[in-house]
Amino acid sequence: MDDDIRQAPQAAPNGDDTVLPFELERADVRGRVARLDTALEAILAQHAYPDAVSALAAEAALLTALIGQTLKLRWRLSLQVRSEGAVRLIATDYFGPSESGEPARIRAYAGFDAERVAAASTDAKDFGADPFALLGPGLFAMTIDQGPDMRPYQGMTPLAGGSLAACAETYFAQSEQIATRFHLSAALSAAPGEAARWRGGGVMLQQLPKASPHAAPAEPSAEDGLMRAEDVAAMGDGAEAWRRVNILLDTAEAHELLGPVVGAERLLLRLFHEERPRVWPAQPVAFGCTCSRERVEAAMAQYSARDIETMTTPEGKVTADCQFCGARYAFDPGSLGFESGAEGPGAPTS
Repeated sequence: MDDDIRQAPQAAPNGDDTVLPFELERADVRGRVARLDTALEAILAQHAYPDAVSALAAEAALLTALIGQTLKLRWRLSLQVRSEGAVRLIATDYFGPSESGEPARIRAYAGFDAERVAAASTDAKDFGADPFALLGPGLFAMTIDQGPDMRPYQGMTPLAGGSLAACAETYFAQSEQIATRFHLSAALSAAPGEAARWRGGGVMLQQLPKASPHAAPAEPSAEDGLMRAEDVAAMGDGAEAWRRVNILLDTAEAHELLGPVVGAERLLLRLFHEERPRVWPAQPVAFGCTCSRERVEAAMAQYSARDIETMTTPEGKVTADCQFCGARYAFDPGSLGFESGAEGPGAPTS
C-alpha cells in the first residue's frame, strides 16, 4: 500500500466531508452518518459524467466512506462494480488515515459506454430517475488491504436489489451474515448565488452480532437465493429492534441526509432519540489519489520494447493518464519496459 497520496483541498467545515460513528444502545445497533461535499465534488469534477453516471459514482463513494470508517490506520478498502450494462465499471478506494486525527482519503471512477448511456434517454425506461438501470448483470466486490505482508481479503456477490446500496446490504448479509442497511441520497445542490455542485449524504445501520444460541440457520427469503438483512436479523433475538430502527430510518428525507442545514447529530436525535444514540468523534474525509511516476514505471515494466513502441506518440513520448485524479505522466520510451535498464525522467505534465 502506498502512503504517498495526492491530495485535494481539505475537508469542508460544518460537518461536511465527515463520517460520524454512533451506536443505538437500546436497539444494539451501530452505524455511521456520512456527509460528502468538497470531497465528492473533487471526485466528480475530474470527469464530465452524465448525471446518471455521476449519481452512481456518488452512491459508490458514499458506501465506501460509510464502510471504510471502521478501517484501521493505513488500511485500504476498495469497492468495485463490474457489469454488462452501459456503465461497465465503478471503482472506489478508501485509504485509512496515516496517523490518528488525519483525514481519510477517498477516490472513485466510473467507466461507461457514452453512446449506450446517451441512447438510454430515448428508451422506455427513465434512466435518469433510475441510474441503477444503467448496470446490467454483474458483480459487486469488496476488498480490504491490510498492508504489506498481509493477504488482501475479498468477497463478491451478484448485482441485485435495484441500487448499489441494496447490493452492499446483500453483500454483508450473504458474505458476512451481518444485518446491514443503507439510506443514501446524492444530488446536485446549489446555495443561493452559487453554481450547483454535487453533495451526498447517508446513514448506515448494522446490527451488532448477538445471535441466539437456539436460533435456526438463516434461509434466503428472496427468489434469487441471496440472503437479505432481514434474513440475518431473524436468526437472533434482535429482529424486532431491527425492524423498529429501519422504520425510523425510512422517515429520513433527502434534504436531511444531504445536509448541511440539518447536522448529523441533529439528524440522529430526530430519528432515533428513543433508541438512546451515542456518538463518537467524526472522521474527516478528503479526496486523495495514490498515482505516481513510480507506479506507472512499475506497470510499464511488463512490456517489451516493441510493445512500448506501439504506445509512443508522434511526439516521441509515452503518456499515461490517471483515471481517478486526471494527472498525466509523460516518459521517454527508452526508459520503459523490462528490456530497459534506465530509470528515465518521466514526470507528471499536469
